Amino acid sequence: MIKTVGLLAFVVASAAWPTAAQSPAPGPTECAELRNLQLPGVALSEISAEWIPAGPAPSPFAPPPATIALPAYCRFRGTLNRRQGADGQPYGIGFALALPATWNGRFLFQGGGGFNGVLSPPYGVTASGGTPALARGFAVVSTNSGHSAPGGNVLDTAFLRDQQATIDFAYQSVERVTSVAKAIIARHYAQPISRSYYTGCSTGGREAMLAAQRYPLEFDGVIAGAPNMRINYAVLGLDWIIVQLNQVAPRGANGQPATREALSSTQKQAVIEGIRNACDANDGVRDGLVFNTSACKFDPKTLVCGGKDSGAGCLTAAQADALERAFAGPRTKDGRHLYSPFPFDTGIADGAQAIIPGVLYGGFNGSSASTTDPDAAARWAESDAPSALIDTFTWTNMTTFANRGGKMIFFHGVSDPTFSALDTVDYYNRLTEANGGADTVQRWSRLFQVPGMGHCGGGSLTTDSFDLLTALVNWVERDVPPNAVVATRRVEPRITRPLCPYPRYARYSGRGDQNDAASFVCQAP
Repeated sequence: MIKTVGLLAFVVASAAWPTAAQSPAPGPTECAELRNLQLPGVALSEISAEWIPAGPAPSPFAPPPATIALPAYCRFRGTLNRRQGADGQPYGIGFALALPATWNGRFLFQGGGGFNGVLSPPYGVTASGGTPALARGFAVVSTNSGHSAPGGNVLDTAFLRDQQATIDFAYQSVERVTSVAKAIIARHYAQPISRSYYTGCSTGGREAMLAAQRYPLEFDGVIAGAPNMRINYAVLGLDWIIVQLNQVAPRGANGQPATREALSSTQKQAVIEGIRNACDANDGVRDGLVFNTSACKFDPKTLVCGGKDSGAGCLTAAQADALERAFAGPRTKDGRHLYSPFPFDTGIADGAQAIIPGVLYGGFNGSSASTTDPDAAARWAESDAPSALIDTFTWTNMTTFANRGGKMIFFHGVSDPTFSALDTVDYYNRLTEANGGADTVQRWSRLFQVPGMGHCGGGSLTTDSFDLLTALVNWVERDVPPNAVVATRRVEPRITRPLCPYPRYARYSGRGDQNDAASFVCQAP
């Protein structure tokens, strides 16, 4: 924890400085001056500061050549606590801070992804509906969380050999970057920050949770998307799915099971059609999206039509059994659930168009195993020290964050093939129980499920463009809770739907255009 008296005194003193309205907006000259920045008690090195004119930038929402419009801003980069690790590798908390020419007084910490190790452009893209936080006037910071991933591979875990690098990734980089970023912002604009936010998905969602859990006085609002809350148990859930699929998958030329061919393309679509027949109309309209998720009771055995696939899309009994086991999740011999089930949803067969292929493809498709020992896996998960340090699934005491007016929004794609949406539902239910019940918790925290959406976005039918950032700001600063958030499908046919706070769901009212969110109401299951 940063306890340096000099830095704290610097931040406190900034509160007495004149407001931005009384001083000229910082421009290229003030940006260049940041190259000589020194902060009391802070080991800051590898500093750069570059003025970026207003203009288009590569869009984080769509493949090239799509772009977004960004304002003129100063891009500051630096490294905290540069050192050589015990393994001989260089470590340090790299961060990038975007300081817009016209600042709205707000600060946003942009979460990372995977195991981090890369310094993403600080735009603030998560759940922003296509208008990043930087384009709105936020000062935005991002970080590599203390290490550099070889070749930009965010799945590389070699840094876990180093004690401090593990601690930085687990939680400490969030605290340190927050303190330094706030100090730089206060100096650059000659006024303190009015509000602080954290947004992220996947690992960034876990980081948003820890921002509220461990630093309840630092952030006014957080958005946690598809949070990687307990990576060790999530791995068990993914491995379990792959093993079940491998048991019915054909063998490739190398003799190993071809996981993604466990079901043919025709059979995958038959599963989706079976889910639609069982569940799609439960929200009042057949549109390929299952909004009433709690009422979806699909049984793969209904697709069995004989001993072998006839080519018409039916399943063998073995395939149906494998799907049932895969989606139910792993259990120990005594019946203890190790990870949440995965919901049957209409995006689980999405392939190339998904960020990560759907559950019916085995997700990352990383294992050729056809057997597993859940009890042995449980012993590993329970004893893995780095996972315990990273965990944000266990802690539910949010009294300080809630009592000071903090607001917390979760979102999760129901078709997420990496982290089960039901795991986030489980956490939210426990959070509710631990903090006074649903009526109390809904005053400061809400969960939005996104049917058909994969991991943090994507899906052939889903409405995965939504602006939770505006909803969060309105909740924090105007005390207007998000009773519904309009979501838009990015591809044709274009439709809009309301995302409703759990456990409510969007149901067609029976009147009006079925493609328009205004024709739907949020209803309790």
